[in-house]
Amino acid sequence: MIYSENVLLCLTIPLVITILFLQGMARKVMESFVFGMICCLMSAYISGFAKVVSGMSAEDTAVYISPLIEEVMKFLPVLFILCVLEADDNELLVASIAIGAGFATFENICYLMSNGDVKMSFVLVRGLAVGIMHVASIVILSGTIIIVRKHGAVSLPALVGALAMSSTLHALYNLLVSEPGLSSKIGYGMPFVSSLLLLTVLRRSIVIDEKIPEENERYKIYKSN
Repeated sequence: MIYSENVLLCLTIPLVITILFLQGMARKVMESFVFGMICCLMSAYISGFAKVVSGMSAEDTAVYISPLIEEVMKFLPVLFILCVLEADDNELLVASIAIGAGFATFENICYLMSNGDVKMSFVLVRGLAVGIMHVASIVILSGTIIIVRKHGAVSLPALVGALAMSSTLHALYNLLVSEPGLSSKIGYGMPFVSSLLLLTVLRRSIVIDEKIPEENERYKIYKSN
């Protein structure tokens, strides 16, 4: 048996000290990473409480309740960064990725410590499937918000829709891996495939858009000459 609070303290104390020496984007990334780990611990508390109250089994809780709770907990700091700090698109995306990475890192550490000595195949599954899934789900959330904001349509329905998309991916993954065989294999590969698709979409809709004004100015100068 491990105490997740002790693990969190051991991980966050050196990171918090590191934050004091950082500035700019590096500091924001480290802060978001720490918040991601805190969100993971809070999600575990709430999911455990929901399991007791609902009377569901651990497997049913993981499929029907935990995905929404975890995505909401990751969504709250993203919403704070968006509405209170008024971050631009790049800052919002980078912070979201760091939150997802912190969440996945803390969850994997606690899970591996709880299960003791495990096979390398299990370790790779935790890293390449579960870890990537948390990053992919929050990128879907923040990426949708960024794309919607580019069209000036950020509203409550848009935020709820973005949260629904990330929660659906998370729940679908948990549902697939809950059954052995082909279903679990598809589930383990889904986060990696989703990440590749997200990377393509974000590069086309966000990164390329940021380069268009500069390229257009160069094109105008070229045409005028």
